[in-house]
Amino acid sequence: MKEKLSFKQNLLIGSLLFGLFFGAGNLIFPVHMGQEAGSNTFIATIGFLITGVGLPMIGIVASALSKSESLIDMAKPISSRYAKIFTFVLYLTIGPLFAIPRTATVAFEVGIHPFISDEYLKLGLIIFTFIFFAFTLYFSLRPGRILDWVGKYLTPIFLVLLSILLIATFVSPMGQGSQYTPQGNYATQPLFTGLLDGYNTMDALASLAFAIIIISNIQKLGVKDSNSIAIETCKSGLVSVIGMTIIYGSLAYMGATSLGSVSRADNGGSILSGVSNHYFGFIGTVLLAAIVGIACAKTAIGLITSCSEVFNEMFPKSISYRSYAIILTIFSFTIANFGLNNIIQLSIPVLMFLYPLAITLIILSLLTPVIKKQSDIYKWTTGFTGIAAFFDFCKALPQPLQENNVVGQIIKFAHLYLPGFDYGFGWILPAFCGFIIGIVIWMVRRKRKVFNT
Repeated sequence: MKEKLSFKQNLLIGSLLFGLFFGAGNLIFPVHMGQEAGSNTFIATIGFLITGVGLPMIGIVASALSKSESLIDMAKPISSRYAKIFTFVLYLTIGPLFAIPRTATVAFEVGIHPFISDEYLKLGLIIFTFIFFAFTLYFSLRPGRILDWVGKYLTPIFLVLLSILLIATFVSPMGQGSQYTPQGNYATQPLFTGLLDGYNTMDALASLAFAIIIISNIQKLGVKDSNSIAIETCKSGLVSVIGMTIIYGSLAYMGATSLGSVSRADNGGSILSGVSNHYFGFIGTVLLAAIVGIACAKTAIGLITSCSEVFNEMFPKSISYRSYAIILTIFSFTIANFGLNNIIQLSIPVLMFLYPLAITLIILSLLTPVIKKQSDIYKWTTGFTGIAAFFDFCKALPQPLQENNVVGQIIKFAHLYLPGFDYGFGWILPAFCGFIIGIVIWMVRRKRKVFNT
């Protein structure tokens, strides 16, 4: 039995991890953030890196350290029912409801839209998403080779193509980011706004799903001991962290400097299209189509594989892995044809509710060597976090729903009495209070047990 991977194997696992994470939102959100943040891009990028890179890596390591075989196992100290519900909702969110359809719509909006006139957009979206999901389904039906498909081939091709565009941005900048005035919350709260922007990548949620793939592939390479798996996960994760940090920073810089040649846009996809056209003209549009297509395809493959495996494990007697992969692909194809903007708008409230629950679960799992998966600590921390996260959910609802009297009163209450709510982090203090209460209850019960014996 091996205790560690070779350097080449660490690179391969790191490439797989990077490939699974870096998809649709990872390209468009940092570019848009950079354009909006302007002179505050550096501070906003730090926030983005914390939630867009740091949290996902910690999530992978937490899964390994907690010696959990699945997300259900990871959340089970809270309760078996909660673990199943949370797992089901999380996988639906990073799967067929939002993340998987988004990979196809982003690829279409950025890579294909420029070649199609507005009157044929709907038909073009249908045709493209059909081809896109047929491609991803082919590879998803062969999950045993995902390390080869994503780690060896798709990720390196993607990096080479993206590097061409990023190098051009640095060699011949379109402008100076420091000369542009920050917009909206980036002017007063660049760090916190960047932190929330990192939520949109969904990578911290995805880390709880992708952990299974990473850990199983490390095991296939011969490492079986849980502590060794955690160490090798950290080493491989470092490869992914370095790669994602460099690319995120470069994309944010691209967005910040783009105003010298590209007008403001509502999404990063339009900015990327303008930048690629600025540097390379028609060839740049083709280059961008290839970059985005590969980035989105490899993430879609990872998501369909993960969701199908988990649903097959949760409901083993009903449907096979193959059937789940086909069903999820068809469902994602249907949702994708509602359009990118609708998908993003509907996903934000769900993310604002799920992210605090995922973050606290990750932190509790990291503390496993100390708190030993103690149920009271998990329950109280999660309970207080869930209540506070509900307020964030209400605040992120579409404006017409926020104007509802009941929802408005809920938001007003949180604004007055929940510290950090205006910044999107009103859940932190309640989570900490729940953690302390859980610790106290645990210690009291331990003393009673010792006293009774």
